Amino acid sequence: MVDEKLKQLAQQPPEGQSAYNSIAPSMVVIRTQGGGEDGLGSGFIANADGRILTANHVVDGGGSIEVIFADGTRSSATVADRQPDKDLAVLTAQTLPAVVTPATLAGPGPIGTPVYAVGHPLGLTFSLSGGLISALGRDLQTPGGKLTDLIQFDAAVNPGNSGGPLLNGAGQVVGVVTALANPSKQPYFVGIGFAVPISAAGGAVGAPPL
Repeated sequence: MVDEKLKQLAQQPPEGQSAYNSIAPSMVVIRTQGGGEDGLGSGFIANADGRILTANHVVDGGGSIEVIFADGTRSSATVADRQPDKDLAVLTAQTLPAVVTPATLAGPGPIGTPVYAVGHPLGLTFSLSGGLISALGRDLQTPGGKLTDLIQFDAAVNPGNSGGPLLNGAGQVVGVVTALANPSKQPYFVGIGFAVPISAAGGAVGAPPL
C-alpha cells in the first residue's frame, strides 16, 4: 500500500509545473514604444472578454502598446482603465486569440504559502520562478507613489516581470507583480518582491470580491 502511494506521488507533476500549465494559455507579453524608449512587461487575460490585467507603470508612458498572446497572436492594445494608486491597468486588445482562456483568480494564502511568478524577466519570455509569501499588508514607496497592502514574496522577479501573475500552487492568480526592493537602488532582484493582491485588482475586470 505504501509503495503504491509513493508510486502515485512520483507520477504526479511538480506543483510548479502544474501551476505554470494552468496560467500559460492566459499569459501576455506587453511591448510599448514611446518617448524614444521601448518597454517590456507582462500581463494576463483576466476575464472571458479578453481584458488584460497588468501593472500601470508598464503602460503609463503614453506610447503605443502591442500585446502578444500565448498562441502567438499579436495585436495593438489600448488602456481601458487605470488605478494608479494600486499600480494597475486594464488593456483591451484590438484582436483576440481564437481561444480566450482567462486566468482563475483567488485570494492569497497565509505567510509561508508557496507562490510562483510567471513573466518575461529581462526579455526571457514565459519564465517561471518559485518562492514563498514572506509577508502580507506591506506598504512601499515607489516612483509612482505609495502602494499599500501588498503581498511580499521571494520568488525571483526582474524588469519584465511587472504586471505578471503571482500564482498559488493550483495556478490561481493571487496577485499582480508590481515592484521589487533593492537597497542598492538597482532594478534587480535581491530576494524581495511585491504584488498587488488580486482582491484589489479583480474589480477592475469585473471579477467578484475574493
